Amino acid sequence: MSADVLDATFAALADPTRRAILTRLMEGEATVTELAAPFAMSQPGISKHLRVLERAGLISRGRDAQRRPCRLEASRLKDAVDWLANYRSYWEESYQRLDALLGELEPGGANAAGQESRESRESS
Repeated sequence: MSADVLDATFAALADPTRRAILTRLMEGEATVTELAAPFAMSQPGISKHLRVLERAGLISRGRDAQRRPCRLEASRLKDAVDWLANYRSYWEESYQRLDALLGELEPGGANAAGQESRESRESS
């Protein structure tokens, strides 16, 4: 995935209104009027948000007679999730190191902490 695509995705997701629109579109397609209903915003304002989402490839707009329903295009979201997953192992290792350090700082070290925790669960 190109950096430009990822940049556009994260820029689009940075706005809470656009995230709310994507959440609504998870339920199914909707028109601009339907998407604008829960917001204290004009239809042109919502349309601007939709253009950002569309340029990022997060939504598509169809044509159904007079309607132009919007639908979620989740593949771009998956690309962002995949990119973020690269950092998951880093954070897991960091938390494991922190757990080990906290275990060492407790009286009796990590083994005593584990034993105390087991004993408190058994007495409950």
